[in-house]
Amino acid sequence: QVRLVESGGGLVQAGGSLRLSCVASGLTFRSYAMAWFRQTPGKEREFVSRISGSGGISGYSDSVKGRFTISRDNAKNTVSLQMDVLKPGDRADYYCAAGRSDHQIAAGGTDYWGQGTQVTVSS
Repeated sequence: QVRLVESGGGLVQAGGSLRLSCVASGLTFRSYAMAWFRQTPGKEREFVSRISGSGGISGYSDSVKGRFTISRDNAKNTVSLQMDVLKPGDRADYYCAAGRSDHQIAAGGTDYWGQGTQVTVSS
């Protein structure tokens, strides 16, 4: 059984930082691209960042580029999202996802999802 478990969400002031982590089990982690998405009530889920299985290729949405950094540790089956200079608009539930293709995962080509972790940014 595949499980993706996110952690690290919380309340932070605008301009602050948070680090999200997602631990995967039940799959060959290095064979999967990983991504972070976010969603706020009443809106569609939005792509945030992706990283290839080897960790050599990463990508970001324009809204977070330069502020967020994705990384992975294949020895620990973990993908992380370092979020700096947080803005109130970053407030959302953040989800990690696994997919076979790092080219398709940003467009929703995902096989597995985590349960989400909430990020709140106060102004």
